[in-house]
Amino acid sequence: MNNIDQIQKEIIEEFQFLQDWESKYEYIIELGKSLPPMDEQHKIDENLIKGCQSRVWLWGELLPDGKVSYIADSDAIITKGIIALLLRVFNHQTPDDIINADIYFVDKIGLKEHLSPTRANGLVAMIKHIKFFALGLKLKNSEKT
Repeated sequence: MNNIDQIQKEIIEEFQFLQDWESKYEYIIELGKSLPPMDEQHKIDENLIKGCQSRVWLWGELLPDGKVSYIADSDAIITKGIIALLLRVFNHQTPDDIINADIYFVDKIGLKEHLSPTRANGLVAMIKHIKFFALGLKLKNSEKT
């Protein structure tokens, strides 16, 4: 499994091959379609990310190997693709790596500047929520030991 920095570099390279933002959006939408389905039991208000224009649910757990496994879903196709992109970066990483990650690929590929202001705010909210979730899992795990 690659680390967060390696995954971000891969994403930047992939987006360099896409000619324009129409093809980049199509790619993002395809990523969203590849997300595994989220069990309905996790689509509850408690798992909604606040600050997103669309509804985005995020849930995760700490695996026995000490890494975080996230699942997510959204009711909007672009947003679903964006959360899929973020999960590609953050999934199966340690809570510390997630919390301390510098997420630079968003700026490098120009994603934030090609989103509406409300969607760009939602993107920032998703990153914060993913990191906050990892912090919660870390604290919960430290209480057990």
